[in-house]
Amino acid sequence: MIAVMQIFRGSSLTARALRSALFTLGGFGSAQLIRLASNLILTRLLFPEAFGMMALTMVFLQGLQMFSDVGVAPAIQQSKRGDDADFLDTAWTIQVVRGFCLWLAACALAWPVSQIYGEPMLLLLLPAMGLTLIVQGFNPTKMETANRHLMLGRVTLLDIATQVIGIVTAVALAFWLRSVWALVVSGLLSALVQLWLNTAFLPGRRNHLRWEKPAAQELIHFGKWIFLSTLVGFLYHQGDKIILGRYLPIDQFGVYNIGFFLASFPMLLGLMITRKVLIPIYRETPPGADPANFAKLRKMRGLVSTGLMALQAVFAASGVWLVDLLYDPRYALAGPVAVVIAIAQIPLIAALTYDQAAVAAGDSRRFFLLQATRACLMVTGLLAGLQFGGLLGALAGQGIAMIAVYPMVVRLARKMQAWDPLHDMVFAAVGVGIALGAWMINGDAILRLMPGVMPAALP
Repeated sequence: MIAVMQIFRGSSLTARALRSALFTLGGFGSAQLIRLASNLILTRLLFPEAFGMMALTMVFLQGLQMFSDVGVAPAIQQSKRGDDADFLDTAWTIQVVRGFCLWLAACALAWPVSQIYGEPMLLLLLPAMGLTLIVQGFNPTKMETANRHLMLGRVTLLDIATQVIGIVTAVALAFWLRSVWALVVSGLLSALVQLWLNTAFLPGRRNHLRWEKPAAQELIHFGKWIFLSTLVGFLYHQGDKIILGRYLPIDQFGVYNIGFFLASFPMLLGLMITRKVLIPIYRETPPGADPANFAKLRKMRGLVSTGLMALQAVFAASGVWLVDLLYDPRYALAGPVAVVIAIAQIPLIAALTYDQAAVAAGDSRRFFLLQATRACLMVTGLLAGLQFGGLLGALAGQGIAMIAVYPMVVRLARKMQAWDPLHDMVFAAVGVGIALGAWMINGDAILRLMPGVMPAALP
């Protein structure tokens, strides 16, 4: 026990990585529990139709948040100048300017989006939500400095505090207003609280407006591919909601989002771990530089994949039971939706730990190409599935797309000398076992998603 504690308390890469992984897991788990509690309350305050409208609104909020990522965070984490004051201030200046530009873009998009979805309220909601991007543009770069050095304890605590304040506000306003405006006000408040907490309580100097040409050139060169990756990443991660929000009745769309919320826990956790923990590890111990580095990464990759697959198995097996336990009968079909989404995401989970190798090496172009391929295949699978199999077909199409992108993942991993075929074969077999087990347990419930039972509102 003493030896284990000494490992965690040390300053080595292994100790910092283990501490960061634990803080990331604890922070993410706490945030998801808080979200689940608020989700259960909101579904009882609002009808499925209203909840679907809130979910559609949140898609664009999340999209605008993703568009605000111009590569500042990964650039700070991987750059040799990541601790230089002029570099950090230049990155912060770019971030601030980008926030204002994105708010103007949100205002310009509000009218066409409201027309496409037939929801006039979006004309006001998008500009109001876009204000959060301005606020987030002022977030201090010392948040990324903490990630760069795998010192995530205080960052995690501040994130949890922000989540608590925002969600408590959302629930209180939803009880009072019974309107999606509760999410707008709580979202803006959360952004302001996050800015204040991280500026006041994280160690490090305050940022100032600064434009150093060499720093700007490095950031723009690296960030242009990250920005494009973010655009296609939004299509990849939110494309299902953009498309299904258009083709499904609003009550069915609300049910779909309940199922997605439950089933996406392992995927979102994996994305956070790879972004916050694996980039610094890949940077400090490149797998191609030393066989010992590859061996360390294999062990860490195996631990991450094992944990995520175990969580995936839980949601794939128990999705129907969880929904029946937690939600009222109006949301019953969210159970089989959660099961199918959990199965469809297994190929992504199995290959997730390769993604950030290119970013850590400064090769943001290859990361963009991978994200673009994923987005194109996912949208194609989603649309084809909708056409031939309704909602169930759309979910199956996403799973097939995640399998089809694997050769591109291997190509990137081999270029970075990070590919581990033994890992992939083992977890592919595990994934097949999870899918078969989930079908044996929930097959009858999944068949309820067939066209005619929960039909998609195709034109």
